[in-house]
Amino acid sequence: MRNVLVLGGGKIGSLISLLLAECGGYSVFLADIIEIDPSTNGLDHDAVKIIRTDVTDRSGLQALIDKTPITAIVSALPYYCNIAVAQLARDNHLHYLDLTEDVEVCQAIESLSQSADQAFIPQCGLAPGMISIIANNLMDHFDTIDTVKMRVGALPVHPSNALKYSLTWSTDGLINEYGNRCVGVEDGEMVSLLPLEGYETIELDGLLYEAFNTSGGLGTLAETYRGKVQHMNYKTLRYPGHCEKIHLLMQDLKLNEDRDTLKRILENAIPKTLQDVALIYVSVSGYQQGELFEENYVKKIYPTDIGGKLWSAIQVTTASGICAVLDLLLSDGGSHRGFVTQESFSLEEVLANRFGKHYI
Repeated sequence: MRNVLVLGGGKIGSLISLLLAECGGYSVFLADIIEIDPSTNGLDHDAVKIIRTDVTDRSGLQALIDKTPITAIVSALPYYCNIAVAQLARDNHLHYLDLTEDVEVCQAIESLSQSADQAFIPQCGLAPGMISIIANNLMDHFDTIDTVKMRVGALPVHPSNALKYSLTWSTDGLINEYGNRCVGVEDGEMVSLLPLEGYETIELDGLLYEAFNTSGGLGTLAETYRGKVQHMNYKTLRYPGHCEKIHLLMQDLKLNEDRDTLKRILENAIPKTLQDVALIYVSVSGYQQGELFEENYVKKIYPTDIGGKLWSAIQVTTASGICAVLDLLLSDGGSHRGFVTQESFSLEEVLANRFGKHYI
């Protein structure tokens, strides 16, 4: 039995805890500053112990670690909490995983993980996360790579507001993606790209979507494939018209400079939903045996019943992604140490994993 400390009992942390508990191989300690009702969150499980504590209080978490043999810390907290959590994991020789989309946080974790005897794996989940594993798998099929397009969206199946959107995950993370600089590859060189730019449309299964630059989704792929790919970018998928309205809020009304106000507006006006769909699209073109080819990966994932409760598509894809990586990490005999990228894991082994099945 492996003991895992999950920090944050929100939309994703609750499902991470449930998935680990239900598989029979994990004992989960779920910590959150807010009191969690286990019956409401599907966590009324013998393998889950809920702890109410300030997850930003290092002394409280240290006391928990001191009295419990923890193997790994999984952070489902907002991105700005993760550097301190990673430092706690480093000091206690524990594996560390998170869901951060923030580039600077990821870079800080990479720095502090140098020469660590345990694994530090940020950017797990869907995007960043599984999208990098999928793209890496397709790129392995090519002798030389020209263009890599990565597109992901988590959208309401039945949009009913002007933004044609529902708050399916962290509002802080959403604003961070919309407001921060992006990374891409153009003409073989890593470049900085503006968020909400690079507008294009794409049709999947007869439905039209728009796509535009957002921060963080590319993960570490641009660095991994430096000098090996001519063009690479990540864009978020939305229903047509969303980007224009977000641009009005964040740029024209300058709410990117007042993110607290923007967060209050979005959370007061935009409903949540469990009726969503996670869209995954990857396109890779290049040369195979001297001929120009293109390969695509297209997937739509819908809400799933787990533990007698319906979980949204973004919850399922994010939680199952990080659980699969954790499971593979703890089963590999210690071969992963220090900073570990998502593309270090093969798509085949993730899909064969008991948690990765939710992507099939």
